[in-house]
Amino acid sequence: MNYTSNTRHQLLQLSYIRTVTIFGQSGLLLYLFFGLHVTLNFWLIAFALLAMALLNMLSLLRLRSPMPLTQLEFFFQLVADIAFYVCLLYQMGGVGNPFSALLLIPLIISATSLPRYYTWLTAVLVIISYSLLMHFFIPINLPDTGHRHQAAALLNLHLAGMWVNFILTAILITWFVVNIRENLQRQELKLNRARASSLRNQQLLSLATMAAGTAHEMGTPLATMRVLLHEIKLDHSDDEELLEDIGILQAQVENCSDCLKHLADSVRQEQKESRPLPARQFFDEIMDRWLLMRPTANFTPAVMNFSGEPTIYSSIPLQQAFINLLNNAADASDKPLQIEVSSDSQQILFTIRDQGPGIPLEQAETLGSPFITTKGKGLGIGLFLTASALDSYGGEVRLFNHPEGGTLTEVRLPVIKEKQKNGH
Repeated sequence: MNYTSNTRHQLLQLSYIRTVTIFGQSGLLLYLFFGLHVTLNFWLIAFALLAMALLNMLSLLRLRSPMPLTQLEFFFQLVADIAFYVCLLYQMGGVGNPFSALLLIPLIISATSLPRYYTWLTAVLVIISYSLLMHFFIPINLPDTGHRHQAAALLNLHLAGMWVNFILTAILITWFVVNIRENLQRQELKLNRARASSLRNQQLLSLATMAAGTAHEMGTPLATMRVLLHEIKLDHSDDEELLEDIGILQAQVENCSDCLKHLADSVRQEQKESRPLPARQFFDEIMDRWLLMRPTANFTPAVMNFSGEPTIYSSIPLQQAFINLLNNAADASDKPLQIEVSSDSQQILFTIRDQGPGIPLEQAETLGSPFITTKGKGLGIGLFLTASALDSYGGEVRLFNHPEGGTLTEVRLPVIKEKQKNGH
């Protein structure tokens, strides 16, 4: 967990609580002095409130500073609050003041924000402060209207103060604890995402290691196949039908060789060839490359409806991601695929509709994980690599069972903003 970021958040919440306290105590002071004409050292109390307000302003300015905020510094902020509360309560009746529960606020904040030893130190300071205020304080005296009437007035004032204090304390504690819980939930969500990202990176590293070894081992059989196909072509130069089949096999061997070359230096190509490209040109190149690799593919002409001229990043891994999806859809059914591309000001929407059997319900939640496939002979890494490549560009892929049968593959990819183009 990022303790600096979390401590900054807690100091911000503490500043909000101080603001409420300052306004509440200021209102109480004005009511006692001008409304009930209670004898108080008005200026000393006002000075303490002004000092507390100054500390609050300095805390807000501190939050804007790039310097890290340590837990020790936050602890001293709580100590300063305890000191201010002691000054106020000393001038206004000590523990007999119904707002003496304010001393618990720093302890609550410490218990939810700081390590155990800081919380115990805060508890010790609060206990000592409360104990001293039981014996050392300036009592609140109402105007002399008779002993019995003054006692009754003091009791009524105390009960009214307790009622107001209870409401404010309940509101502050509820707000603060709920805010802490939401902050912890956000931190947990970030941690879960980081764990998922770390796991995905480990899986990608394992696949990359396997792919590098496979690429090295496949070089020799491909070279052997190239030589044998050349010799067969020379031995059967008069058989046109066989020569046509040999030509297709040679093209496929060369295609495999090119794929291995791309795989061998994929990192260098990713850094060098990732560039902004108009979305229409990107998808035209995807379709041309896919048709070259899969000339027998059956699909209706792709429908492209772009809003303006959106631009996206183009790279070898991203292109391969879309080709993997097209191959998966083509493998699912011999019927024509329906391909559509549209956009708005924020993202590109790419969809493929096939007429295959759809996604088995028991595999719907695990698709996109490595070695999970709906094909009987599939390796289960194509969709995983596709999802990883799209995620690195801020995109995502989802697969749904279409109501009319088959599978609907949906890809969302963000477009490049103008400032991103200029800064690229």
